[in-house]
Amino acid sequence: MKKKFDLLTPSGLVLAVAMFLFGIISNSGSTGLSSFIHFPSMYIVLGGLTAGLLTSFPLKDIKLLFKVLKEAFSQNEQELNGLINTFVNLSDRARREGLLALEAEIENVNDPFIKKGILLAVDGIEPDVINDIMDAEISAMEERHRKGRSILERAGELAPAWGMIGTLTGLVLMLKNLNDPTTLGPNMAIALITTLYGSLLANIVFIPLASKLALKTEKEVFLKQIIIEGVIGVQSGQNPKILEEKLSAFLSYKERVGIEDEEVEEAAQNER
Repeated sequence: MKKKFDLLTPSGLVLAVAMFLFGIISNSGSTGLSSFIHFPSMYIVLGGLTAGLLTSFPLKDIKLLFKVLKEAFSQNEQELNGLINTFVNLSDRARREGLLALEAEIENVNDPFIKKGILLAVDGIEPDVINDIMDAEISAMEERHRKGRSILERAGELAPAWGMIGTLTGLVLMLKNLNDPTTLGPNMAIALITTLYGSLLANIVFIPLASKLALKTEKEVFLKQIIIEGVIGVQSGQNPKILEEKLSAFLSYKERVGIEDEEVEEAAQNER
């Protein structure tokens, strides 16, 4: 299954930052940006966030964070229409030449999950057993994705919490030095900006990326369930047209109409 860069993810991140900066500049000009740069607050939030993640997860899971982030910036090219066509072709060849002929056919298939299912079918494994084996692989995939996603979800919880810790720190310093007016400004900056930094990281980066990964997992599970139905249909020797109708039940109305239009156009070209 090929992957390509997902422009929506970086576009969303850039748009969120741009709107935040635009709000500041439109209110106080470009000089107002300097008021939102406070390194002690960054140390508190980023340092506390890093420490919290290191405490919460084993090192091997932390090392996977960059791989998880990479997944959030990619999308699968596999579409339902192409998936259905693949199984229709496999079913047609299996009915004409037998299941063993599919060993050569699947060399042209890029998806390892489809390959595994077809090879199980060729080996004569019972449909219920194939379903159990492939369902187990889906469950394992969901667990792997959950572990990776949980790091981002935990970061989304820790960032605002450490922002609040910075706020409390600033308030303590401010109240301790009320007799010195010169310290009120810097201490108040720590109190407010750390909460801002934590909220920005959580709501612009960590929570949206975790949600994106959750949706990608749901879509991948959905596609794999269709693959299981297709594999069992091919093994049972279903008529290609019936199998196509069965798998088309997973399509939306718009996608079904698109397939019908393609079939009509192809038939018209053949008549010519």
